[in-house]
Amino acid sequence: MTDAEKIARAHEIFDPIAERYLARPGVDLGRMFGSEGIRIRGKVFALISFGGELMLKLPAARTVELVETGDAVRVEMAGRSMREWVFVAIEMPTMWEPLIAEAFAYLDEITPAG
Repeated sequence: MTDAEKIARAHEIFDPIAERYLARPGVDLGRMFGSEGIRIRGKVFALISFGGELMLKLPAARTVELVETGDAVRVEMAGRSMREWVFVAIEMPTMWEPLIAEAFAYLDEITPAG
């Protein structure tokens, strides 16, 4: 599967989930890392990467757990490991919705209301 095919498939999974979040107060779409993602009060919690993976912000301990079980890969930017960001592969679509819910709950908790 090419990256373009992965991205198209990722959006087939992600977009309906994102639509449900967009109905919530304080949730909208915004740009981050060159992609559009779902955000709460201006902070992105989930997006589709250029490779078609789901990219999420979760508590550091949760990212360690997901990486250790092989369910996710830690995000690296400019050679630096991002402790609260992981990629979840397109081959694990059943994990996407519950992990997006976790990411939303985490960012909702730590992002102050404006």
